[in-house]
Amino acid sequence: MSPRGVAIPDVRRRLFDAAERVLAREGPAALTSRAITGEAGCAKGLLHAHFDGLDAFVAELVLDRFARVAERAGLLPAQAGQGTVAGNLGTVALALLNSLDPTVTGLALTRPAASQRIRLALEAGAPGFTAIQDSITAYLDAEQRLGRLAEGADTAAVALGLVGTVHHLLMTSRPGAPDARAQTERLVGLLVGAASGSGASAGREAP
Repeated sequence: MSPRGVAIPDVRRRLFDAAERVLAREGPAALTSRAITGEAGCAKGLLHAHFDGLDAFVAELVLDRFARVAERAGLLPAQAGQGTVAGNLGTVALALLNSLDPTVTGLALTRPAASQRIRLALEAGAPGFTAIQDSITAYLDAEQRLGRLAEGADTAAVALGLVGTVHHLLMTSRPGAPDARAQTERLVGLLVGAASGSGASAGREAP
């Protein structure tokens, strides 16, 4: 337990990681500020010193995980011409799908104040689905210029279809539901195949 008054490095990350462990182990009903700080090995009041209550904490946890994926997606355009289009897209799509445990998304959806904070933050420009979609479109445009996608492919529609579907799977997944990873991988294959015409150039390694 960290003593009072001693600074804790990466306190947000530490609290977020602790909350995910509590949720995975004990479920939403067990998520309290005391449980989170206890799991993190921090002073009991630390969460409220950094967040405006538990709803704000949950919202920031969700936004943090989305921002991580948006940052990763931002690297995609520089990967054009490397590996396969399906492989590159699949990596980001699965990262988004795995960014939050279903328990976390379920909790956010059942707490109206947290959901509203998330929505308002995204509308105000916090990195999330729109940023990820824009990065995917830019990546597909780059692959199109390299000839690995058909010249007439609607790259923006491909990005929208991919991100929109993964968003749906992320927000509606629950224990016992069909394997969302397998669904995502099939979707990537279908979208890339359609965008590449025959699918041959998108499916092979770049020279």
